[in-house]
Amino acid sequence: MVSVEELWTNNYIELVGVLGGRPEYSHRSRKDRYYIFPLEVERLSGTIDRVNIVAAENMIKNIEISDGDKIYVKGEVRSFNNKTGKGSKLVITVLVREMGFTDEPDKNTVLLTGTLCKSPTYRRTPMGREICDLMLAVNRRYERSDYLPCIAWGKTAVEASGWTVGTVIKLEGRLQSRNYIKVENGVGVEKTAYEVSIISAEKLE
Repeated sequence: MVSVEELWTNNYIELVGVLGGRPEYSHRSRKDRYYIFPLEVERLSGTIDRVNIVAAENMIKNIEISDGDKIYVKGEVRSFNNKTGKGSKLVITVLVREMGFTDEPDKNTVLLTGTLCKSPTYRRTPMGREICDLMLAVNRRYERSDYLPCIAWGKTAVEASGWTVGTVIKLEGRLQSRNYIKVENGVGVEKTAYEVSIISAEKLE
């Protein structure tokens, strides 16, 4: 079983942003009730990443957050397969371990160590930019794992394209949201994808 110390080392995210909506009930796990709310984090470019935060009920009650409050969140990036609709959809959220009010500038830092569980997908954009998509399996407690999509750029993308399934990767990046249009029954529907945009990554021996 993965220890709490190992978990914090393998999967850590720290965010500072503005509450984008009131917390709503999400689910119950064992005896605890959990709530979900969006946190809006601004990049240096001005783009807003809207990240879904999941927090235990006692945390929500303790700080009594409301729309527009600026807060910090420390926790883990989590994934699960939502099979309630057609097909299976990978849902990415952030599970809170610590949160509170802050006046700090917006922040979005992710530190992950995990195992490559799919072959990398390397491509170039029409403008010639090099990109490599990765899927990282990050250990969780109780013999479970989170499967997190990551994207590398430039020289890191070229290096990552040579990695193989089973390679252990340590990376730093940010959790970003990306809107796109998916055609369903002939109608374009706006969707949001989440991925870790890699700033630096290294292969561990």
